[in-house]
Parts: sequence; C-alpha cells; structure tokens
Amino acid sequence: MNKQQAQRPSPLMLLLEPGRAVLSLAAYALLRPMLQTLPKGDGHPVIVLPGFMANDYSTAIMRNFLKEQGYAAYGWFQGNNLGNYDRIEPILHKQILRLYQQHKQKVSLIGWSLGGVFARDMARQMPDKIRQVITLGSPFGNLTTQHYASFIFELIHNKKVADLDPELLERLQGQVPSVPTTAIYSKSDGVVSWEFCKDETDGHQNENIEVLGSHVGLGHNPMVLACLADRLSQPEDHWQPFKNSELSKNFKDWGVYQR
Repeated sequence: MNKQQAQRPSPLMLLLEPGRAVLSLAAYALLRPMLQTLPKGDGHPVIVLPGFMANDYSTAIMRNFLKEQGYAAYGWFQGNNLGNYDRIEPILHKQILRLYQQHKQKVSLIGWSLGGVFARDMARQMPDKIRQVITLGSPFGNLTTQHYASFIFELIHNKKVADLDPELLERLQGQVPSVPTTAIYSKSDGVVSWEFCKDETDGHQNENIEVLGSHVGLGHNPMVLACLADRLSQPEDHWQPFKNSELSKNFKDWGVYQR
C-alpha cells in the first residue's frame, strides 16, 4: 500500500490501544532479564522526546532502560508536548548544544510520535551535533491527515494542523536527515497511519523497522527497546543497517520482524 492509499486506523484499533499497551508492559516485565543481555552503550548522551500530549513520565521506562544499558539518557524537561514547536525548537536547540559540550560527544535523539517529527527536524538543523535519530510511530510523512490526534490539536490551538505555517509544515515533513536515521513503526498502530511513519525507501544511512505492537505501548515494547539497544550501541561513524545485525536475524526467527 502506498501513502496515497493510507487510511486512518480503525476505531476498533484505537479502542484497543490501552489494553494492548498494558500487554506490552507485561511483556517488558517478563522479558526484562533478556533485554539486559543486549549490547551495552558507550555512555553518549541520548535525549528522548515524548509524543503529543505526553511528557517525560511517558518515557521513563525507556530512559531507565537506556541508563541501565550505559547511556546518559535525558528527558526533554518541557512538560506536555502540546505541539507548539515555535516554543519548543529553541529550547531543544540549547539542550542539544549543552549536552554536546558537557559530554564532548554527539547526541542521539529518540522521538516518540510527534516527538520524532521534532527530532528529525533538529537533526536536519544540527547534523554536526547529532549522532543518530530514532523515531517511534512518528508520522513525519504527513502531519495533516489520517491521525486521531488532529482533533485534539485543533481543540487546544483553535486551528487545524493544515493551517500551520506552510514553511514550518514543509520543514517538519522534510527530507531524511543527513545523519543515521531509523524509523520504527507498527502496522497495527491504532493512533496514526503507519504508512506515514516510515521513509519511502531505505538508504545508505536510513532505514525502516517494523515491529508488532500498539502506538501507546511503543515506549515499553520489548522489541522496540531491543532495537534501541542495537542501534545505539553501534560505534560512531560506523553505522550499519539493522537487517545486517544478529538481532535482526533473531527477530525473523521469532516472527516479529517483517519488512
């Protein structure tokens, strides 16, 4: 299916999101000992950006996991993500610069849903400070249609997403960043259309990874956390696609990784 044929997730999938997210949490608790055997990190800084209407509490499990894996994981410290990028953008810019200077290492960005859209734009602006970008269910291919969050944005801001500044929309839906970029998505996403959460094709340093799971549960989905550990553990400037990794082969054996 191409993006022109993309449809909004069914109402049933949306209703099932909370229950499926709880199942992902249970799976995380069950598989946590296995996750702790994944490759450890080199201590470089990682900023995790939450999704629309969410805050740093929503990414706490993910950040704690990353800290256990050996990364300096940070929230974004900006409260709820209300989509007001004009306010968020300069603060993110300063945070990335501060962590780059503090750790003397490039910063990796992980963005969940709308947070991933912002993360990709920051990587386009600051490629010399960003090590890699990983998005989780982020509809960077189209922000204006086929998403259930649109009406909430309209209620908060009293305007439609499509009525935002055209130049800003074009930026946020822009080309693949020039840094290594991984787009993780689920075809059973009940909030956003999965077709808009992936790049058209894989490139020499960008890739799409499909996992099984809900949108709300992506932050503690064991398969997502395993992908994060694998992607972040790569040596700087030696990025290789996930399909070449040992973890990818295991995913295929388990039947949970599909392309």
